[in-house]
Amino acid sequence: MRRLAAASFALLLPAPLALSAGPSPSSLRPVHTYSIVARDEKTGELGVAVQSHAFSVGSGVTWAEAGVGAVATQSFIDPAYGPLGLELMRAGRSAPDALKGLIAADEGRDVRQVAMIDASGRVAAHTGAKCIPAAGDHVGTGYSVQANLMDNDRVWPAMAQAFETTKGDLAERMLAALEAAQAAGGDIRGMQSAAILVVKGVSSGKPWQDKIFDLRVEDNPQPLVELRRLVNFQRANNIANEGDRFFEKKDVAAAEKAYAAAEALVPDFAEMAFWHGVALASSGKVDESLPVFAKAYRMYPKFRELVPRLATVGLLPDDPKVIARIVAAK
Repeated sequence: MRRLAAASFALLLPAPLALSAGPSPSSLRPVHTYSIVARDEKTGELGVAVQSHAFSVGSGVTWAEAGVGAVATQSFIDPAYGPLGLELMRAGRSAPDALKGLIAADEGRDVRQVAMIDASGRVAAHTGAKCIPAAGDHVGTGYSVQANLMDNDRVWPAMAQAFETTKGDLAERMLAALEAAQAAGGDIRGMQSAAILVVKGVSSGKPWQDKIFDLRVEDNPQPLVELRRLVNFQRANNIANEGDRFFEKKDVAAAEKAYAAAEALVPDFAEMAFWHGVALASSGKVDESLPVFAKAYRMYPKFRELVPRLATVGLLPDDPKVIARIVAAK
């Protein structure tokens, strides 16, 4: 590996995470793909999303940390750009400075394609001279889109336009960018996998609480269709999790509202309907809960067996008549 020009910068590159001297053995089948890194100006959320004709693209390309930044590393991929880029940004480097230093230290820079964005929205991208065409990137305000081995050179401009014009949260806008890339031609080899990672703008100190979306489609003939389905499901789960927290705090009315919103997003998922019914019954709205429970039972009959168990732990009224009505709901 070439030594970094500045010794102070080298101190920020721990030996176990050193960049490869050219294409690594794990990258002999390059991760040619299209991706986006972005920051939501209103919420500060940071994200990265990707699609490729490569198995499990999200396992190497997507990196993000709340309050720090996001990285996409692709083409003849060196995954070390992910943890190293985040480490440098965590240490106070801007995304452009971090990427510049890592590129300078990498003898394989000509076959790399990397983009980084930091928590302040500073962004940079690198497309190596030997990335297989069509290849290129576009850096906009608070985002970067990049692609290589594409069907044509319209792919990344289409991604930029879609991201800039789509309404909604960061995940929705990044999904729109991926879908625009595919509509413009996408990977010349076709589709196989996709991933999205979105984290909060400010770290809570608990990384497991900072991931808003962390979804991967490893192998699917329509990975973007599946990824959008999973994002919708994750939205519902995020809302239902809020309902759980309200329920724990005995704020049954708020829990009921959250469960109803979650159920509306995934109306064919029995679990959401069941807990919506639990929230209604626990707040004294037993009559209103019965059709909701009945809906859950039609989708998954064994939920009837769970009702008495919830009464024993205080999650449903400890009243045999009420429990009997709920179990018998049709």
